[in-house]
Amino acid sequence: MEKKENNNSLTKWIVLGVMCLITVLGFVFSGALFGVTSVFYNNVSQNVFINTLYQKIPALIKTVQIVTIAYLINWGLKVLLKKVLAKSNRGKTVTTIVTSFLKYFIAIVALLLILSAWGADTRSLIASAGILGLVIGLGAQSMIADILAGIFIVFESEFQVGDIIVIDGWRGTVSEIGIRTTKIVDWGGNIKIVNNSAISSVINQTKELSLAVAYISIEYGQSIPEVEIIIKNNLERMKNAIPEIIEGPFYKGVDSLAASSVDLMFMARCKEADLYGVQRAMRRELKLIFDENGINVPFPQVTISHLEEKDPADHSKREKREAEAFAAEQRELSKDMENKPK
Repeated sequence: MEKKENNNSLTKWIVLGVMCLITVLGFVFSGALFGVTSVFYNNVSQNVFINTLYQKIPALIKTVQIVTIAYLINWGLKVLLKKVLAKSNRGKTVTTIVTSFLKYFIAIVALLLILSAWGADTRSLIASAGILGLVIGLGAQSMIADILAGIFIVFESEFQVGDIIVIDGWRGTVSEIGIRTTKIVDWGGNIKIVNNSAISSVINQTKELSLAVAYISIEYGQSIPEVEIIIKNNLERMKNAIPEIIEGPFYKGVDSLAASSVDLMFMARCKEADLYGVQRAMRRELKLIFDENGINVPFPQVTISHLEEKDPADHSKREKREAEAFAAEQRELSKDMENKPK
């Protein structure tokens, strides 16, 4: 695959080099190639068809010149804009839509020049049809809608290049906002291309911090106060072990009483780009903490056993009060996490 891409790139550069050479030679020898004194206006054959083709060589050379110059202008402006503007996500967004607009503008101008080189009266064409009539005649109503939608996206800052957004259930990073389309790349490298006018609703997950949620289960026979004291003593360790966490982590308490386990919930705030990594890291740290302190994480099994009742007196009143105070403190610190909009 890589070899094929290298071959394609080499072919592209060779073709571009040949076109540049033809362009330069066309300007150097313009007096001999173009105009009424052109060598191509001499008859070379008794066949009218061959003479006609021979006389079209200047138009072909002009076409190569126009295409080459248009390509180089487009490439140069794109590089210049990236150097000047693309220093932030906002700048990258403006750069992509401006370069997209310039690409279409240059292509239209080049097309008109090529038609003129082949003898078409472009002035009469534009004057008779009118620019608006020409655009509508080409069925470009949807293109106008895409252009306007793209402009509104950029100037209203609905999202920018680099933001993580969700459109129609597709979650990914905005890689480009063009004058007609927006490109979104998901975690697997797949690219979704959406017409700007078709974006009716979007969820921008980059504007605010995201909520990372992790669950871990303990056995019914495990003392919750004991577990909560262990959690309290190790929350700072979790924070230090996961530098991507910006707020938290917080212990939210018992989330559910499942068939064979008591499920505990933990929350933290982080950047959307780090969300899944933070959740995995939180689960890992919780498992390590539980293993080190002899807290068993239940798993599906069929056993016949006699549950030994523990004497409530085994736990001091001070330990219970400490656990209850910790659980209440954690609920208070993270009370807005589940209801606060992103």
